Amino acid sequence: MPFVVKNKMSIDQFEISDLASKLKKGSLALFPTDTLPAICAYPEFSKKIWTIKKRPSNKPLILMGGCLEDLFEFVQPCAIEDGLQLANSYWPGALTIVLPTIGNVSKYLNSNSNSLGFRVPALRLARDLLMQTGPLATTSANISGKAPVKDALEASIRFPGIPILAPVPWPNSSGIASTVVEWKEGKWNLLRPGSVVLKEQ
Repeated sequence: MPFVVKNKMSIDQFEISDLASKLKKGSLALFPTDTLPAICAYPEFSKKIWTIKKRPSNKPLILMGGCLEDLFEFVQPCAIEDGLQLANSYWPGALTIVLPTIGNVSKYLNSNSNSLGFRVPALRLARDLLMQTGPLATTSANISGKAPVKDALEASIRFPGIPILAPVPWPNSSGIASTVVEWKEGKWNLLRPGSVVLKEQ
């Protein structure tokens, strides 16, 4: 049943198995994370995210997974050792790790290069969804250039008709975007400060 709030606004919320089924058929979906609420799709349907967010096509999405094993199968062998060292220290958590990829997954999420941002979120509800669906293309749930939404109600208003992960209300998020670091030729570069302050590597 849709969740009904006092202003009669209904939230079209779905349990994990039902939401996963919608995603497999090409739907977008909204779900909470430990940092900011996210909008997601399977990688092959990720163009819909750029369209609905009015997001510039040169701004990549990230690949979010329920565990590091699901993500590191896409990482180039040369970056696996360094990447795993960082992932084991900070995941699940608010660190996005940009690594070079193998296979075709990057063509769906990044028009600029074969590198992708990867993350395993700290919020258990988000990981439960991702363990059922497998890795998803994700980004914060906002119109590009506008403030991110804070909760399921705001998400349903900003993106009407997009199915939402139950139960609502969602657990509180930090409201601060993830920290983003990139691996290049054995060195780490900070691309965006955020929720996590890294120790010296």
